[in-house]
Amino acid sequence: MRGLYAITPTSLCLDPPRLLDATESALRGGARLIQYRDKTDDDTRRLSSVRALRALCDRYRARLIVNDDVDLALRGDAHGVHLGLEDLSLIEARARLGPARVIGITCQDSAARARAAGEGGADYLALGAFFASRTKPDARHATLDLLRAVRIDTSLPICAIGGITPANGAPLVDAGADLIAAVDGVFGAADIETAARDYARLFGR
Repeated sequence: MRGLYAITPTSLCLDPPRLLDATESALRGGARLIQYRDKTDDDTRRLSSVRALRALCDRYRARLIVNDDVDLALRGDAHGVHLGLEDLSLIEARARLGPARVIGITCQDSAARARAAGEGGADYLALGAFFASRTKPDARHATLDLLRAVRIDTSLPICAIGGITPANGAPLVDAGADLIAAVDGVFGAADIETAARDYARLFGR
């Protein structure tokens, strides 16, 4: 896992045709992972969207990750799930998802949490926020020193998240980030494909 990790905003998920068009633009631009992040309770729409996004990601040889919801990931046949601090435990999620599906874990600004997630069987670790974020303005702040320390401590892919742009992301990649996550930086752009390509270039320097 390496490259741009594009996360859908809930507002985009409310319009499935637009969601698919926008996601395909991000994939054309080089996104390697897509996270479906829909905080509504419309199960019918959410399941239909996950199944459609899985097929779309397969076409581009990318992975689809569902935010928080293990049941939705299973029913929609997503490639995996991302778990926050208050979601289902890693042990329970692995028991339900099996060994093949991806499980990512939010570690915020904690090297100890990253170590525990790695030892517990996570497939990638998410650190952040590294910069001020419009998506999560109250998120805890992570540092380059933390990223470097976790990089030394683990061989797992590390995802950096939080206010990251193509202009400020290079030091994070240089410090060991394998994935750069973006929400508004990709899906809020006037030209989503170009925005995604600008992020992807951080990994080809």
